[in-house]
Amino acid sequence: MFPRSTTPPDAAGGSTPLNPTPAITLLRNVRVFDGRRTLDADSVLVRGEFLAAVGAGLDAPAGARVVDGAGGTVLPGLIDAHTHTMQVAELRQALAFGVTTELDMFCVPELLHPLRAAASTRTDVADIRSAGIGATAPSGHPSQLVDMGVYPEFPTLAGASEAAGFVAARAAEGSDYLKVIIEDGSTMGWGRQPHLDAATISELIAHAHARRMPVLAHISTRADALQAVDSGADGLAHLFVDHPADPEFVQRAVKAGIFAIPTITTFELLYGTSRREADYVDRPHLWPYLDPALREALLADWREHLAWQPPRWADARHTRDAAQMLHQAGMPILAGTDAAHPRTAHGLSLHAELAALVDAGLPPAAALTAATAAPAEVFGLADRGRIETGRQADLLLVAGDPTRDIAATGEIVGVWRRGHRFDREAYRAALDAGR
Repeated sequence: MFPRSTTPPDAAGGSTPLNPTPAITLLRNVRVFDGRRTLDADSVLVRGEFLAAVGAGLDAPAGARVVDGAGGTVLPGLIDAHTHTMQVAELRQALAFGVTTELDMFCVPELLHPLRAAASTRTDVADIRSAGIGATAPSGHPSQLVDMGVYPEFPTLAGASEAAGFVAARAAEGSDYLKVIIEDGSTMGWGRQPHLDAATISELIAHAHARRMPVLAHISTRADALQAVDSGADGLAHLFVDHPADPEFVQRAVKAGIFAIPTITTFELLYGTSRREADYVDRPHLWPYLDPALREALLADWREHLAWQPPRWADARHTRDAAQMLHQAGMPILAGTDAAHPRTAHGLSLHAELAALVDAGLPPAAALTAATAAPAEVFGLADRGRIETGRQADLLLVAGDPTRDIAATGEIVGVWRRGHRFDREAYRAALDAGR
């Protein structure tokens, strides 16, 4: 994670508070992808905040708002499994692009509290879960962001004896899961950094599991990924760039029962020549929903500005190939963007990541699962991620069929959070007024 390029405005100003009785809505003439598969259904009924019925030829109850999907596809609201969210405006922008939940991977309490407050009281922003402060060594990654002014000073830990207290403090702050940073800086382009030792990593994971907190391990090398696997981490935040994917790693990782969030697009930007985000910025059905300053930042060459000089041996193709091999071996793959990084954008970048997963060899339906059912299941979000009766009505309606052409996820027709339709056109109009 690196300094952000710009922050989008809270485009509509004000807020849309939660309404205890949102409208009854019937979506019909739609293809229904439930998070795992396409159902034999053409209608979805939303009553209040929840899904009331899914089936074929459902009748509209009295007073219902009827949305004709015109043969498009309705799917669960997207879940970005790796963000660094700092402002409410970023949650609002995410929702404009169909992301109804963000899973934040590092945030200090003074920034996280207003995010949680907005997500719990408004329906015009995405929901959020967070690791809070990640576990790292003194002066370890991402402490460089304190010097850059991105974060205030935050707690670190110097050894295994401090693990119990560190985990207890994160639990008291309301962290939903723990992030352990296993990173020596060798792939980062800014020189070596102190890092946690094996004993401290094991103690952190043990204490988090004792509190039933899932543990994510930030890694960027194969050795660190194996250390995370062998120490009992539940998931990998990123995959490695220093080594080709190999059967031994795949076997050990799958046997451990973990999941992975590859963040392919971010690593393509860091360790390759990808212009994937720039391509998405230029798509006419997407760019009007981006603030002009953010759009300009996404097209800029940030690497020259930051003097980014990654080692020549670091290769994003290793990340892509590992994602393919792990998926084929049955490991859950989750879609995450690392949004907050320069040349990424909350919401928009998840559509690019879905395309990257397909390019890596996942079928389009599996890529959709990586942004819906899979993150909901591994993070224990039992109220979302699937289209089935009783679940929260977080929905994305798109034109076309993203199970055949993943680019269709960007052809957004409508977004609902907790049964409330987000007014994308008002959001766009506010952006247009500032252009």
